[in-house]
Amino acid sequence: MTVTRRHIQIVLGVLWLLDGALQLQPYMFTSGFAHQIIDPAATGQPAAVAASVHWAAHLIAAAPALMNTGFALGQLLLGAGLLWARTARWALAASIAWALAVWLLGEGLGGVAGGHALLLTGAPGAVLLYALAASLAWPRPTDQDRPGRRWRSDVPPSAWAAPVWAVLWIGGALLQVLPGNGAVAAIASSADAAPGPLASLDRTVASATTAYGTAMTVTLALVMAAVGLAVLAPRPWRSAAGCAGIVLALLFWALGQGAGLLTSGHSTDPNAGPLVVLLAVAVLGVRTDLIGSRPPRTETAGVSRARN
Repeated sequence: MTVTRRHIQIVLGVLWLLDGALQLQPYMFTSGFAHQIIDPAATGQPAAVAASVHWAAHLIAAAPALMNTGFALGQLLLGAGLLWARTARWALAASIAWALAVWLLGEGLGGVAGGHALLLTGAPGAVLLYALAASLAWPRPTDQDRPGRRWRSDVPPSAWAAPVWAVLWIGGALLQVLPGNGAVAAIASSADAAPGPLASLDRTVASATTAYGTAMTVTLALVMAAVGLAVLAPRPWRSAAGCAGIVLALLFWALGQGAGLLTSGHSTDPNAGPLVVLLAVAVLGVRTDLIGSRPPRTETAGVSRARN
């Protein structure tokens, strides 16, 4: 099956509906949402980033039930808007704006600015990946010279999927080798919040690899860099990078992200793992013959080219 932008839109719609449902958990209507979920995102961040997170937490804590109701309804509307083809473009635009706001105010830029976030544990933040996936699923205009141009979503994802993928994984490799960002320590610490079976898996893996901490960290960084660089190579390497990225994303989701802590009652999203898989699907769906090509200048040419 050929992957299209519409497919990406539908998956994003389902994920936004999931986020909205998670936002309806009882805990989210209490001040604990502001003080225990939002406010800690400021820890270890630069002053400007920390200040924005503290401001958001203070605002939510003043009326947690009211604010959270708005958050839940907003995300449910985004999901519904993406699932309905007629409103998908507007929902994509709104989702990008919402995701970027949450990334700054609710996630503190995913902890990246503090230098201690890891792709293994969810960096650069799930909501930023929502925004990136939405940009890759943006409909393509069929005619750029007419104000009443039509938009098509039944075409492959944007060719920007490859550069976005490369930046994500190469950036993850760089974060991995920063001082204090050991892979084994990250897996061990994730056991504290992970569900029972995954917590046991985290402790087992951490215990088995403790003696090889440095080697594991360096090896993981090299593998991530390779996954990022290979996507810029010809098709066989691109496919290998996408498939390897899916495997790593699922491993990271289990070992470092506790499967998004979806059963904890405190989760606001499924974490980065599923979003990285979605980006991999977009990478695998890009047509190499469209990379670097200019958009068609007439509607007839655009329709013909999209169907080739």
